[in-house]
Amino acid sequence: MKKLFTLSITILALTSLVFAQADTSKTISSKKGWKFGGGLPAIAYDSDTGFKYGALANFFDWGDGSWYPNYLRSIYLEATYTTKGSGIFRFIYDDKKFLNSDIRFVGDIGYFTESALDFYGFNGYESNYSYSFEDKTSSDYKSRMYYRLNRKQIRGIFDFQFPLYENKLRAVAGYSFYQVNISSVNVDNLNNGKDEADKLPAISDSTSLYQSYINNGIIKTDQKDGGFINQIKTGLVWDTRDNEALPTKGIWTEAILIGSMDIPDFNYGYLQFVATHRQYFSLIKDRMSVAYRLVYSGRIAGETPFYMLPYYMNTKEIKDGFGGSKTIRGVLRSRVVGDGVAFGNIEWRWRFLNTKIGSHDFYIAMSLFADAGTVTQKYNFQKPTNFEAHNNESIHLGYGGGIRFAFDQNLIVAVDYGMALDEQDGSSGLYIGLGWLF
Repeated sequence: MKKLFTLSITILALTSLVFAQADTSKTISSKKGWKFGGGLPAIAYDSDTGFKYGALANFFDWGDGSWYPNYLRSIYLEATYTTKGSGIFRFIYDDKKFLNSDIRFVGDIGYFTESALDFYGFNGYESNYSYSFEDKTSSDYKSRMYYRLNRKQIRGIFDFQFPLYENKLRAVAGYSFYQVNISSVNVDNLNNGKDEADKLPAISDSTSLYQSYINNGIIKTDQKDGGFINQIKTGLVWDTRDNEALPTKGIWTEAILIGSMDIPDFNYGYLQFVATHRQYFSLIKDRMSVAYRLVYSGRIAGETPFYMLPYYMNTKEIKDGFGGSKTIRGVLRSRVVGDGVAFGNIEWRWRFLNTKIGSHDFYIAMSLFADAGTVTQKYNFQKPTNFEAHNNESIHLGYGGGIRFAFDQNLIVAVDYGMALDEQDGSSGLYIGLGWLF
């Protein structure tokens, strides 16, 4: 079984509470200019992917102080790596007054490597998932890496938002690129340092779903190794949130078109439509709220290569995987994959402790959530003669709760635990990261 432990700033936050004294005053500290928002060490161990080390940090420009609790500009840096080849090296710059104009610019550049990325096939429940294939104690055991592949990607995203009406209605324009390299997991690398009994078997049809899909023609030959994708983006955003870090009232809705330019020998051309609606309701001012999100992402034209299917794209960021920490919690990452996917989330949020640590505002909040999603547009592929769909696709459901530790409103350490209702979606997931889900 995997051994996993994680040290995070949550420990520091909990320790700090011992020394913090509650501040019942509603006065908000004045924040001006660039400040270090905080950092989060990343230390973990997984018996398959190895020792993880690194850190992330946030810097905020509060401007003249009138922006608080929102920021004027921010810089986010992340660098983590594991001893067996998984890593994130990422830089994000968010500027709400780009070149002293009313244009908002977000630039997100990163290099991402995953030596054991989830891959469960296509069209949700139509593809079978069996935990016993990964369980060494089961007579059905195939490999701990049966539902995994190796992916490396370089990604760049450059988005602009132009105010049309009181900065509530904004036009979106952007460009992004992806250099994606796909392969079977590197068994030799993952086996380094393991006892003979714990070593993974060699890659074959019976030990790798990805390899089986290649050998049976389900994944096309010209897609199996990945490729280069160029995208252009356009759309509209309507945003009436009271603040961005933890909205308690308002609406945040967007509709965008994403087109991939067809360049011979490099890319596939396709057009995608993504609509996201988020709404927030205050139950107790500055204390308790309810929020929900509804998302549809679907292909309008062209052909989307399989390696670009598990991305949810919006005007703030890109989330990797329908299922998992940022979309359908409790459900396996990338379990819900198709040409079209719809999902939704509803959360109850309670900010039960507001205090200060030194000159910094600090709060702790808890949440309860329910998430759901389904494939609405099947991914079409060449089915081999012996291929049979496992079951009809239906709703994938997850539920759970979480806790947040927030410094100066914007550096928010998040811990969520989600559970799946159907064993075909896995069992549960623990997610440690930053920010509220939406």
